[in-house]
Parts: sequence; structure tokens; C-alpha cells
Amino acid sequence: MLKKNHFVALVLLLSASAAAASDCLPIADAKLHVGETKCVTGKVLRVKSGAKGVHFVDFCEDQASCPFTVVVFPHDLKDVGDVRRLTGHVIEIRGPVKLYDGRAEIVLNRVSQVSGGSMLIPPLPKNYDVEKQGHYSAGRMTPTKKPAKVKAVPNSNVSYGNEADVGGEVPQ
Repeated sequence: MLKKNHFVALVLLLSASAAAASDCLPIADAKLHVGETKCVTGKVLRVKSGAKGVHFVDFCEDQASCPFTVVVFPHDLKDVGDVRRLTGHVIEIRGPVKLYDGRAEIVLNRVSQVSGGSMLIPPLPKNYDVEKQGHYSAGRMTPTKKPAKVKAVPNSNVSYGNEADVGGEVPQ
């Protein structure tokens, strides 16, 4: 029993020191710090693209009941990069915690706000257009269009069959 208590104490000590090393809050506590500049940590479950190119980084299965979200506006995507690559990774995001629609959020407008998964965010291509939803795939270029098939136009000077013998000359 004594060894089990030591193990539990060691685990608590290590988790407390890890929490002290990272001053980040879990997503559930973010709402308590609205108006402050804080670090929030959580595992990204998905990144969804909303209306007019706004991207939402979701940390919960049910987005409506999630206490925290990260928002990336279309004009910030060039500075942030391809946030879709954050899916499945635990990230830390720093910034002012705001309240929107009853839940806490941080607006991501610089890649330096993210740590943990920021190495996974490649920059967007220079020709990326938010308005062209569904026509962009990170890391893959769309192939060029195949040229249209051109039907051969018959040459009127060509002779077929026995018509070649009409001239009287025999080919050698």
C-alpha cells in the first residue's frame, strides 16, 4: 500500500510540474479568463470551414456544447497557414480570450500564437483563394486539363482502294 501511495504522489508531482512548466489552461477553464491574454491547450478534433472562408478549430465532438473554439478569419490565413493540418494534434494557443455566443474563443491571426502543432502548419500557396471553396488540396496540385480531342479531318487529296490505279502508274 505504501508503494501505491508513493506512485500516486509521484504522478501528481509530475503532472503538477508539467502544468507549471506550461502555463496553459485546459479548454474548460478558458471561459473563466475572458478579457485576459492566456494560453489554452487542447486536442484538435477537426477544423471546419464556415461561411465566407472563416475556419473554426474544434476541440469537442459537439461544437455547439464546446466551451472553447479557435477562429481564423480568411484575411489571416496567409499569415497563419493551412490550419487544417492541426487536426489530431494537441496544441497550445496564446491570445486574448474573448466571449462570443456564450463561449470562449481566441482569434488566431499569427502562426506564432500556436505551439505544439505549429510545425505542422505549412504556409498557404500564394494563389490560394478563400472564395474557391472545395478547389484546394494542401500539398497536391491539380493536374492540367487534358487537351480536347480533335477529330481528324479527311484529306481530299488522298485516294483509296482501286482509285490509285487510275493514273496508270504502278508503284514501285
